[in-house]
Order: sequence, then structure tokens, then C-alpha cells
Amino acid sequence: MKQKYLQFIKGKSFLITGGTGSFGKSITTELLKYHPKIIKIYSRSEDKQEQMKYQFRNNNGLLFILGDVRDLDQLTRAMEGVDYVFHAAAQKQVPGTEHNVLEAVKTNVLGAQNVIDASRFSTVKKAIAISTDKAVEPINAMGMTKAIQERLFVHSGMTLQTRKIAFSCVRYGNVLGSTGSVLPLFLHQLAHREPLTLTNRQMTRFIITLDQAVDLVLTALADSVGGEIFIPKIPSHLLSDLAESVIEMFPQKKGRVIVSGIRIGEKIHETLMTPNERVTSIEKSGYYIVLPAISNREIEKKFSIEPKGIFQAFSSDKAEMLAKPQLKKILEHNILVKNFT
Repeated sequence: MKQKYLQFIKGKSFLITGGTGSFGKSITTELLKYHPKIIKIYSRSEDKQEQMKYQFRNNNGLLFILGDVRDLDQLTRAMEGVDYVFHAAAQKQVPGTEHNVLEAVKTNVLGAQNVIDASRFSTVKKAIAISTDKAVEPINAMGMTKAIQERLFVHSGMTLQTRKIAFSCVRYGNVLGSTGSVLPLFLHQLAHREPLTLTNRQMTRFIITLDQAVDLVLTALADSVGGEIFIPKIPSHLLSDLAESVIEMFPQKKGRVIVSGIRIGEKIHETLMTPNERVTSIEKSGYYIVLPAISNREIEKKFSIEPKGIFQAFSSDKAEMLAKPQLKKILEHNILVKNFT
């Protein structure tokens, strides 16, 4: 933990929407090391809350609140006394949102606006939305609604300077082993002696661990002024290499790969930053910050803005590509793989 994070955590109050998910549990674990005043876990699943209560049963600094981000009244009550918000609640399954577009709009768009509005009525100083590479040049409902969520937070970050609420975003790729991601699917298929299903052998994806995602969000917490999008410099991989790496790590399972065809709403490659965004971005060690198109005094004071000569997209087919030996090293440290038998 960098020292600069400490002043934003110790003695402070947090609200995490979608807090029972993989990211919520990981950032809760990290925050608790540095003695926050309270962490409010806001989610709509009673069962997941009970599981998380048991996981964190030895910690008294958590308050679990049942609620949906679609419910502005409940969200506003939950925000009372909160210093910082991490907005992670989302409809995030691409095929599911393609068949339930309105549900994605209600959660990812209207829910995001509710988080913004509830923050305005409270003591919140900073609110950070968790976004995805699918929001860049989106072709599916999940990506489109997350792109609008980004716009809502960025716009609010540019226009609410008088209230001193910094609304910002972090945007990253697939989190290895997170709920609904491909690694749990591959392990499930391998455990049940089923073939590992690939939609396309040329498909590439960015890869980030939960620890890296948490560190990026805490960086945004410390450095954000309002209106920025924080993007990690992360590598990519062929999904076929990930599947084959899993099989090779457990040869006794005698796994195999089959190609099932591209699912509705899927891309062959993902993009984390467009050429236009690169022009308005600054580069730091380990991450980029896309600055808002309309600058303001706080942004100019915080960041040195210089024209960029890079006009190439940051996409998964052009990023540093991990080979199977590198993927296996990352997999060895993943909790799902460690516990797989």
C-alpha cells in the first residue's frame, strides 16, 4: 500500500455498490488493512450478503445494506455519512444483456445516475465508477450502457466542481477469475470432463488480476480531480492460450478444446483506449489517465497537459501479448486455480 492512499482510507467511510461481487470483496479486504471508519456493502442479493458476512465475520467495520442501485431513496439513505463511493454494481454478462436490454439500461445507466444524484445529497467527496473495455466502441448492450455510465460520471465530474465532488471512472479488461469470467467456466468444464469451449481461436482479451484492479481504483481515489478515466497498462492474451494453459496445468483431467462459435454481442478483440482518447491522455507509470475534453482549473492545476503524437488505439490485438508460460505463472497465483482439484 502506497503511503498516499492512507489518508483516504484511515478513519473514512466507504460505500461499495455491488459490494458482494469479486471486486467488492477484494477491495474490502484491502481497505480493512488500513482502518476505515466503516465500509457499507450495498447489494441486492441477500444470499451473497450472508456469504460475505461469514467471510468477514471477524471484522466489525462492515455494514451490509440490502438495496438496488435502481432505488434512489434507499441509495440516498445508504450514502449518509459516506466519504467515498466505489460504484461496481452492474449488469455485465454480454449475452444476458443482449436479451434483456432494458434491464441493462435500468442498472447500468439509470442506476449510475442514481449513484450520482445520491452522492449530491450526501457528504460524498469522491465517487468512482468501475467500467470495462466493452464500453469502448461498443457493439453490445452491456458495452453501450457502460459507455453511457462513463459519460454520466465524466460529465458530472466536469460540472460539479463547486460541490467538490470528484466523479471519475476506472476502465479495465477481463478480471481473471472474477464472477462470470471465462476462467471459472473453463475450470468447471474441466472438472466435469467437458470440453473447454472457445468461441474463436483468434480472439484476444486484456487480462488483469483483482489485485491490479484494486490498486488502480485506489490510485484513482488518491489522484482524481473529477472527469478522468483511469486505464491500466495491461497485457493481453489469446483465449485459446488461456484454455490450453488450464488444460496443461491439470493433465490428469485430459481436457480438450472445441470451437463453439462467436456468441451474440462478442468482439474478436477489445479496445481500452481509442485514438482520440490517447490524444487527451497523460501517461503514468503503469496506467493512463484520459482527461475530460472540457478542461477546468482543477484539472490544469493537477495535470500537465501536452499534445500527444500517438493516434493508435490501445487494443488487445496490439498490446503486449502473454505467451502460455507467462499465463501459467499468473494462473498459479489465482485462488480458483489453487483450490482446483
